[in-house]
Amino acid sequence: MIEIQLWWLIILPVFFGLGWLAARIDIKHVLAETRSLPAQYFQGLNHLLNGDTNRAVEVYVDIAKLHAETSELQFTLGHLFRRRGELERAIRMHQRLLDRKDLSDNHRQQATLELAIDFMKAGLYDRAEDLLHQLADTNFARQARRELLAIYQQEHEWKKAIELAQQLRDESHGYQHEIAHFHCELAAQAMLHARHEEVSRELEAALQANRQCARARVMLGEHALAQQQHEQAITEWGLIEKQDVLYLALVARHLLAAFDAVGKTAEGERYLQGLLQQHPDLDVLDVLYERILARSGAEAVSAFVRERLREHPTMPGLRKVLEAYLLQAPSEQQPDLEIIVRLIHEENRENTVYYCGECGFRTRQYFWHCPACNAWESYPPVRGQRRLGH
Repeated sequence: MIEIQLWWLIILPVFFGLGWLAARIDIKHVLAETRSLPAQYFQGLNHLLNGDTNRAVEVYVDIAKLHAETSELQFTLGHLFRRRGELERAIRMHQRLLDRKDLSDNHRQQATLELAIDFMKAGLYDRAEDLLHQLADTNFARQARRELLAIYQQEHEWKKAIELAQQLRDESHGYQHEIAHFHCELAAQAMLHARHEEVSRELEAALQANRQCARARVMLGEHALAQQQHEQAITEWGLIEKQDVLYLALVARHLLAAFDAVGKTAEGERYLQGLLQQHPDLDVLDVLYERILARSGAEAVSAFVRERLREHPTMPGLRKVLEAYLLQAPSEQQPDLEIIVRLIHEENRENTVYYCGECGFRTRQYFWHCPACNAWESYPPVRGQRRLGH
């Protein structure tokens, strides 16, 4: 034990000495690099840190004119131009870099990637795609493939997207989620042209890629309903309950129509009411309200929504209760109730739209693919529900 302690007394000072020497070398290197930078560089950096992008760009443009050899600075400028939406200037900056004879292979590949992204932002997908293919066997190959995948999605080249996503699969990102949706997109195209076998094949491929793909199950039910296979539609949509029951809200009206078609109207209504009791967030209150009102009248629908409000108090639920009261209220009370219902509706507009869980974009129509950030299945199927960072 004493020998071990003596060894540590000898070794520790040696380690401290080596660490001090390494730190001195790093500091000298940093100071040397700092002295080689023009003072304006730090002015531009200060503007960036303060969020003043416009002044930062002006400073860096001046530096680039005087120090054309500073490729890193030109990359920074190109990025800033693109960020500000000045795509023509970004394209010129990156093309100027590619024209340089002294550019290293790594920087040339980086400039090619940046120019491809510029073209993508400008909507010049063909030119971007050509450049990205040039990076196939370089250090930027994987990033180029990701950008290509974005292009294929923008251009609805779903077969190419599937093939590329399969190449990109790794331990950190399996792309099963995206591949399933690409197959669903192919199925949607086939539906438009009544290619029934192709629809079934693509949707089964979607479920093979991702067994929890609610969209594929939704579409299988829609496909069955379109062919008058009502029992099959009910079966397919019933399986959504095991995947994510909330997605049943997207097909609730069609589901009840399928139950109607096979003479099981009451069973269909009881099924949805039972799910609503078990899953209060299931967005089917409006559908059931309309159905019960049409079938059983104002008194029955009033009792139904009052019970739902007691079990799960929400503003949409309160609005439905007031709407039911309005149906039975004496004529002299109706104007006041109408004002209250309208005010509640106006104050709670956020409860009537869908929110993207990635970017927060809101819309009255449900999207499987966010039109703002291009995320797949990022909208919770419940109006008014926010789930940022999904």
